Amino acid sequence: MPSFQFSLVSPEELLFAGQVDQVDLPGMEGDFGVLAGHAPIVAALRPGIVTATIGTIREKFVVFGGLAEFSQAELTILADSASSVEDVDLAELKTKIQEMEEDLTKTPPGDELDRAVAQLDHYRSIHITLAPATAF
Repeated sequence: MPSFQFSLVSPEELLFAGQVDQVDLPGMEGDFGVLAGHAPIVAALRPGIVTATIGTIREKFVVFGGLAEFSQAELTILADSASSVEDVDLAELKTKIQEMEEDLTKTPPGDELDRAVAQLDHYRSIHITLAPATAF
């Protein structure tokens, strides 16, 4: 299978740079995968899991939004915030979700509320993906 260059960058650090076979992304318009030869694309990312596949190895990262660009056989993700799955503190994430739920009760209805609810759903999906045995 042909490979391509993939880089995942957060404001804090370069999390990954190397050749991969496939990358699966949480796009705002839906999840999608990138393979070598993919059409050029720029996509907004929602909070979720990015999975880079190299042969039989899968590297997983949590991103909290950002942009992905694929062009000329190179995928670059500029994440708002990101970390490897192993570095995610589930207790801290659960606290952040609870704070967001409390903030929702203070937010007036309208577009801002709709965006906050959608973001909360994405944070929950990350938590469930990372720890399926843990319930809210």
